[in-house]
Amino acid sequence: MERIGFIGVGEISAAMVEGLCEGIDAPPPISLSPRGAATAAALAARYPNVEVRASNQEVADHADVLVLAVRRADRHDALAGLRIGAATTVVNVIPGVPEKELRELLHTEADIVAAIPLPTVRERRSVTVTYPAHPVADALFERLGGAQPVADPTAYNVCSSLSSTLSTHYAYLAALTEWAARHGVPAEAADRYVRSLFQGVGRSLADESRPLGRLAAEHETPGGSNERIRTTWFDTANAAALQAALNGLLADLEQPQ
Repeated sequence: MERIGFIGVGEISAAMVEGLCEGIDAPPPISLSPRGAATAAALAARYPNVEVRASNQEVADHADVLVLAVRRADRHDALAGLRIGAATTVVNVIPGVPEKELRELLHTEADIVAAIPLPTVRERRSVTVTYPAHPVADALFERLGGAQPVADPTAYNVCSSLSSTLSTHYAYLAALTEWAARHGVPAEAADRYVRSLFQGVGRSLADESRPLGRLAAEHETPGGSNERIRTTWFDTANAAALQAALNGLLADLEQPQ
């Protein structure tokens, strides 16, 4: 069984470890770096196949698949001088760090695959975008909900931009809850109702036979209240502002500093 190592143990690494281990009869051997010590220790205490190594190099030495998940600002301190064998598959989940820069930093001939795992990989229900397609990396993410290889760096960066809208979605739901509370609905009741509304939306999204535009149409009637909010709030100017924000982020990802 392939050994998996994680350098950097934050939310994404923890989610991947949980997805690979929770409820699995024969989980893979997993090595964690000492970065993110508290999270790493908690995972090792929870799963007998997980071990915290003394250094990043020890993680690399005990991994057939090495996941790099440090913060972008920490990449030089964490990765400089690391020795990675050519037979290792490196999975890079550090946003905004292209393969060329990473290869120069690591001085390695190993295969490098970029990936965008989301926290829901812990439930093995999240599709992970990868570039380029790679049998080892894609097999790893198939175990975590599915892999979606894309054809080129631009497509990868577009998907990375899309993934950056998640906190905005949650903030939107929080704004709805706050509005309801200001109008007299108890905050706890408003929170519960908004959650129930959008959990239903999530179930609708699971039906991939219906395009997203069709789902929108099916949730409103001509002249109805859903149409009113969509056309008066999410109007042309609002939609253009969203496009501009995404275009700006994509430009930064295409030309990282």
